[in-house]
Amino acid sequence: MLMDSTVSAFLPTNSGDFQIFSFPGEEIPVLPDIALVHGVIVPDSVVLLRIHSECLTGDVFGSQRCDCGQQLKVALEYIGKSGGLLIYLRQEGRGIGLHSKIEAYKIQESGMDTVQANTELGFKPDERNYEAALKILKFFGISKVRLLTNNPDKIAALELGGISILERIPLSFPSNPFNDKYLKTKRDKMGHILPKIKE
Repeated sequence: MLMDSTVSAFLPTNSGDFQIFSFPGEEIPVLPDIALVHGVIVPDSVVLLRIHSECLTGDVFGSQRCDCGQQLKVALEYIGKSGGLLIYLRQEGRGIGLHSKIEAYKIQESGMDTVQANTELGFKPDERNYEAALKILKFFGISKVRLLTNNPDKIAALELGGISILERIPLSFPSNPFNDKYLKTKRDKMGHILPKIKE
C-alpha cells in the first residue's frame, strides 16, 4: 500500500457527510482501498469501525444472493449518525476476484454452497486478509474500536494486529429465498454470528 500517495476529499452521501481517503495499492494502484470518515478521529480514542470487503453485485447492483449490500448500507447509517470509520477493501468475492466469484455463482447453481464452490475452483473458503485494514488503522492512529461485524475471523485478525475490540455490533438480517443457503453456510461452516437466520 502506497501510504505516501494517500489523497482525501469531501464526500456528501445519503448517510451523511464523509471525508473519503484513497490508499493506492502497490500492485494495482487504480483500485485503491478506501476509507470513509465521518466526524473527527482522535488518535487513541474508541472509534466505531466497519471493515467491508468489496462486493460489486451486492453493494452496487443490490444482489439478493448475499447480505453485503445490506451490511454496507446499515454500517454507513450507523457511522453517519455516530461518527467513525468505514474501510472498504478491494477483496471481491472473499478475495478470489469478480470473475472467479461469478464462476463460483455458476457452480452454486448445481447445488454446491459457497465454501464448496470456492474449493472446487482451487481457492480456500475465504482468501481475504486484513493487513491493509491494519495499515489504515495505524494511519489514523486507531487502536481501540467498536466493530460492526458478524465475522470472528475479522475479530481475530484485528486483535492479532494489536487492535482492542471493546464492543462487537452485529449486522444480521433475515434471509430471503436467494441467500438463505449462503447465510446458513456462513453461520455453520465459517462461524459467522447470525442470530436472525432461522433453521
